[in-house]
Amino acid sequence: MGKRVLGVDLHLDVGTGRRALEAALRDAVSSGRLPAGTKLPGSRSLAQDLGVARGTVVEAYAQLVAEGRLVSATGSGTRVADTRPPGKPAPETPSRAGFDLRPGRPDLGLFPRALWAASVRRTLAAASRESMDYSDLAGLKGLREAVATYLARARGVRVDAGAVVITSGFTHGLAVLARALRDTGVRTIGTEDPGLAHHRSVIHAAGLATTPLAVDAEGAALPGDAGAALLTPAHQHPRGVVLSPDRRAAFLAWAREHDGIVVEDDYDGEFRYDQNPVGALQAQAPDHVVFAGSTSKTLAPGLRIGWLVVPGRLRIPVLDAVAATGATVGTPAQLAIADLLDRGDYDRHVRRARQVYRKRRTELAARLAPLDGIPAGLHALLPLASRQEEKRVIDAGLAAGLRLQGINAAGYWHSAGRPEAGLIIGYATPPQHAWRPALDALTELLADAAIKPW
Repeated sequence: MGKRVLGVDLHLDVGTGRRALEAALRDAVSSGRLPAGTKLPGSRSLAQDLGVARGTVVEAYAQLVAEGRLVSATGSGTRVADTRPPGKPAPETPSRAGFDLRPGRPDLGLFPRALWAASVRRTLAAASRESMDYSDLAGLKGLREAVATYLARARGVRVDAGAVVITSGFTHGLAVLARALRDTGVRTIGTEDPGLAHHRSVIHAAGLATTPLAVDAEGAALPGDAGAALLTPAHQHPRGVVLSPDRRAAFLAWAREHDGIVVEDDYDGEFRYDQNPVGALQAQAPDHVVFAGSTSKTLAPGLRIGWLVVPGRLRIPVLDAVAATGATVGTPAQLAIADLLDRGDYDRHVRRARQVYRKRRTELAARLAPLDGIPAGLHALLPLASRQEEKRVIDAGLAAGLRLQGINAAGYWHSAGRPEAGLIIGYATPPQHAWRPALDALTELLADAAIKPW
């Protein structure tokens, strides 16, 4: 048997000679491993890769072109041909609803691409060689300083750069926090009910239990015998209420008395439309509150950049957990975010986005009533009369080209059998040109819906 060689670009394991190459290529195309449209390497580069004469590759390509398995055109190279039988349609992409009103995302079309690109170019041009090395587990010092300055000014957080840990978004931050709390003796974390099921899953994955904190018009109730509590005090998700002054005081008193930890998820604290933003809970008890934020709602979730402000006693356990998970933010992204913050571009972008979302929230409230919660954030809760009505509306919306999310279908409740129902309307999700048509479609859909305040 002849010598077998490996083609790296195409992962071809072939024998020597033109016929062996033809057979390997024919099999890769016929099996679908090289799908229609795949561009093949040039004959010279593939010949060097395989260690054969260029003429061998040229002849093999020519044979498969003659068989109709490849197509070749001057200037565009050689590609895998479409070999479906005549009349057989191409695979269809699943149809998508016309308007997406599910919560959890900003309008991605507002992402400041030009500003981001300029920051990346500017900071990479000025970056030292050492900055591209493995960085501090807590994040680049320049970004931690910029985040500390921003949070102190915009959210009233009591912080210096030494307390900031840069994370790969809030979910990563919660994962490392759960590990750190577990390693310091916490066994149970109280989570809001209703609240995001994904957060409970992250906590469970760290080996901790969760206990429900019932949410009413004043926010979450106290956690009982839990060692920590995860809250969204500025704008509860999904109900949209603010943690009342009495509840804030009660949580802080609980934390001090039981040496507990409150994790303050400030996921959309920059977006308050009726008055000044609610100040950070952390400022009243920095030794007992972890402040957590990210750029997922202000810029885009795809950036995967967030931050934690941690009490001194948790810093080492948190950094140990960061090291254990192996997830850190790349240097170019950290440099760019720091630049946006330092230059004021981040603030200007948030102000522009706030104006857009304020207008949408006002228009939504004018069409639909009563919405639960305060005018803030990127979503609003519309209470419905029953779970059956919630399902009916969601199904009807899908048929009409509207993607909607219900408070029961998304697993927000800790346990089944809850009577409350409603739609969590993500009014920030549609792009600018689609907002008004989406609102019109939603209004028409809900014209005869059974709406019932909680």
